[in-house]
Amino acid sequence: MTTTHDSGTYRPPAPGRPDIRQRTLRTDRWWLPPLANALGLATFVVYATIRSLWGSAYYVEEYHYLSPFYSPCVSASCIPEASHLGQWFGEMPWFLPYALVSLPFLLGFRLTCYYYRKSYYRAFWSSPPACAVAEPHAKYSGETRFPLILQNAHRYFFYVAFAISILNTYDMVLAFQSTDPVTGETSFGLGLGTLLLLINVIGLWLYTLSCHSCRHITGGRLKHFSKHPVRYKLWTTLSKLNTRHMLFAWLTIGTLILTDFYVMLVASETISDLRIVN
Repeated sequence: MTTTHDSGTYRPPAPGRPDIRQRTLRTDRWWLPPLANALGLATFVVYATIRSLWGSAYYVEEYHYLSPFYSPCVSASCIPEASHLGQWFGEMPWFLPYALVSLPFLLGFRLTCYYYRKSYYRAFWSSPPACAVAEPHAKYSGETRFPLILQNAHRYFFYVAFAISILNTYDMVLAFQSTDPVTGETSFGLGLGTLLLLINVIGLWLYTLSCHSCRHITGGRLKHFSKHPVRYKLWTTLSKLNTRHMLFAWLTIGTLILTDFYVMLVASETISDLRIVN
């Protein structure tokens, strides 16, 4: 039943939902956080989609810089030097990313992330738009029905994301090398690109290890912490990281874009890498 009040049209809430007759009792600019989240997430999705399908300017052979959006590069479309794990597939069509074996899992890991769920539920679905603000939906089923029930796969995406973080670390280690374009000799090297790859990998590890699923795996199912002192210590450490999971989520969005953009500029010879050693 729908009735009209001074504040506008009123629709009775779904069972179990709070009865807020006014749109909101808040007087602050509550709409700013969801708006900022929507703009930030949309910017990342658009940029990452364009760059992952770009198909060029993703690897700097001289300094071994590989964009995180192209790791691992295992198709015949990849530059051979960028294929650290070999080439498993033939040529990729233009609509598929070169890092097809990793990007879908990383996307699933972020989409099902507890923080990102809160962020895009509020920013794009208004479910709810903010605390103490009525949402426009007449029904509420939580994450008990398709497709949102698939959010429960987050812990499985975590395992793959953990393995990919190891691979990203390997890519970063290779970036501490420099190859002479004349002699082909390889030696230790350090440049601005190396530091950006290092910062990005640190951020990715902080985001991955602060994940709620990681915390649960280490100690969430223990009944007696005293009988598992090592796991308890690990659990308490990860719990401290977990309190900053939102920070790491946004930090890695920034480092991923910055690292890829810098690699693109150097690979396309738009700029030269700022070398510190060799």
